[in-house]
Amino acid sequence: MDKENCTMVTEFILLGLSDIPELRIFLFLLFLLIYGVTVLGNLGMIAVIQVSSQLHTPMYFFLSHLSFVDFCYSTIIVPKMLDNMLKKDKAISFVGCTVQFYLFCTCLVTEVILLAVMAYDRFVAICKPLLYMVIMSQKLCVELVSGCYLCGTVCSLIHTCLTLEILSYRSNVVNHFFCDISPLLSLACSDVSVNELLLYILATFNEISTIVVILTSYLFILITILRMRSAEGRRKAFSTCASHLTAIVIFHGTVLFIYCWPNSGNSVDTDKIATVFYTIVIPMLNPLIYSLRNKDVKEAIRKKMDPKIFSKRTLS
Repeated sequence: MDKENCTMVTEFILLGLSDIPELRIFLFLLFLLIYGVTVLGNLGMIAVIQVSSQLHTPMYFFLSHLSFVDFCYSTIIVPKMLDNMLKKDKAISFVGCTVQFYLFCTCLVTEVILLAVMAYDRFVAICKPLLYMVIMSQKLCVELVSGCYLCGTVCSLIHTCLTLEILSYRSNVVNHFFCDISPLLSLACSDVSVNELLLYILATFNEISTIVVILTSYLFILITILRMRSAEGRRKAFSTCASHLTAIVIFHGTVLFIYCWPNSGNSVDTDKIATVFYTIVIPMLNPLIYSLRNKDVKEAIRKKMDPKIFSKRTLS
């Protein structure tokens, strides 16, 4: 590496999704709409769960934190991306880039583990229904959620501290729409093999361990459902798990594609599209998936929107 081309940087230039001027306004309006739906959907989900007493259960406690993490995802990435779409100067300070990556990585790992916790919750609810409220006590739920955030924070600190040890870069132009670790490492002048190895190890460990928990939980759930004599009971159990399974498949599929497939040879544009999907599109889809496929949430929304009609229907 020619050391003359290596310099310390005080800011990075984020190239964004496309360098075609004609697409700039279209992409701005599209992602502004997605961000608006994401904010309304996730904050709305949190509000409905908080004000509806019938939703004060472990399942919805975890779902409210999933909505919070999804909201954080979008707020960390989308506003700066929208700002860059309208400006010629697409710079982000070194400190701003570091903070963005740290918060993004924290949310990513937290959501990966939280989805596994939600799978365990469904396992207890379906396989051990009589002991559900005893096993999934308020204390355990708080401890599980706290563990998710703690793991996310620790993993993020490890990657951030290692990245801060990079003293010089051959360029400050990042071919991405936010400060992700892989594009930054590709610009480093120093040896980043340790960073790349640790990224692969931690990402693979988090993915494999959580997927094992998810698959094991749903294996027992499937066995329990098939043993049910009531067709209505089987339908209700499948309906309860469908939303969570949909969210898991979409989220883990894209994360595995980007972080856990070494030397895959994916083009930069392909990685960008996949990253857009799980950092921007999925946070918008999750509240829609859980609300549209969940009778309890829809009933709680109807009750809060028009309590008089609901009370008359109940009395009749």
